[in-house]
Order: sequence, then C-alpha cells, then structure tokens
Amino acid sequence: MNTEEKPIRVLLADDHPIVMTGFAMSLSATGMEVTGQARSPDEAQQMFATLQPDVLVMDIRFGTELTGLDAARNILKQFPKARIVFLSQFDQDSLIKETYRLGARAFVTKDCDPADLASAVRNAHRDKLYFLPHIAERLANLSVRGDVSPQSQLDQRGLEIFKLMAEGLTNAEIAEKLNLSTKTISNISQSIKEKLGVDRQAYITKLAVRHGLIDP
Repeated sequence: MNTEEKPIRVLLADDHPIVMTGFAMSLSATGMEVTGQARSPDEAQQMFATLQPDVLVMDIRFGTELTGLDAARNILKQFPKARIVFLSQFDQDSLIKETYRLGARAFVTKDCDPADLASAVRNAHRDKLYFLPHIAERLANLSVRGDVSPQSQLDQRGLEIFKLMAEGLTNAEIAEKLNLSTKTISNISQSIKEKLGVDRQAYITKLAVRHGLIDP
C-alpha cells in the first residue's frame, strides 16, 4: 500500500462538540481517519505530540486565554513540518493573513461546504496551500492595499498591551498585570495610539474586534 492509499489522519481541535462531531463525520465520510478531538489549545498540543496526525484542523477561538494561533505557534516550534488548517467563524482580513503568515496551509470558515474542508485537508496533506476563492481575493486585495492592522504595526509587547487596552484596562492595571511601571505603560500606550491613529477607548476596542484580537 503506498502513501496515497493510506487514509489521511486528522486531529480536530474545537471547543464546540457539535461542530467538531459534524466535521468528524464529514471527513470520515471521505475516507479520512479522525484520530482525535481536542477541546482546548493545551489539549491540542498534547494530542498532536502523542498522535502525530497528518493534518491538524484547528479552531482559532476557544474562549480561553490561549488561542488556536498560540497553540499552532507552539506546535510548529516543536514540529516545523506540522500541517495546519485553521477554522474560524470570523474572517477578518488580518486574521486570515496572520494564519498564513504563521505557517497554516489553509483557512476555512465554519460555514464552509464540507467538501471545501476536505479539499483543504487533502492539500495540506500534500503540503500545498489551499485558498477558497473569496479568501484568495481578500488576501490579494490586502497585499495591494498594504497591511495596516495592529498585528503588522506593533511589536509583540505593543500588541499585548494594545489588547489589554482594548479590553478596557487602565494604564495602572496593565502595569500591575505586566509587572511594569505605570509610566512605562503610559508611554507605550501613547505610542500605540499614535501608530494606529486612535485615541478614544471605543475606537481602540472596535479596532481590536475588527482585527480579531478580542471577542466582540
């Protein structure tokens, strides 16, 4: 039996059991083998290391501090050849671009046709990128326009502080959380506002939601 005849082994990671069961059934119907179903980013990392699946299908949002993107980064550090397909009910431009920049093979929305998910998994297994037509168009437009998202404009520390600002924390609260001085946070937050062209709290929160950094 050659490699092509072996069923593709897929690990699913999503915190909605009904959604995950539906995807498991649709993938199994195409002859793929769903080797496991993780319900948190931590569990996804542990199961990936144990099961060594051909493809990981990972949700982005889990309602926990750790996201699917965080888990994928950790997995790719340990397993650089990991093939990951991201799922999300959100399809913001910056979120789509971030998944591909991270090293994903595909990005599909949760309302996609099951056949599209199966195609994404097959292409990922062959180590090929897979783009749904509307995703490809948006990525092309984003490339032409230039990326002005917080993810592209801020470094890692700045992005971390921006997310806390968007959640409504004061400079003093952010300083305490990050174990930094209030003056340092004040200077960084002012720099963030200038870089992103926002000043009011409502604008900061809306910007973070629009780019998939915090939940609506």
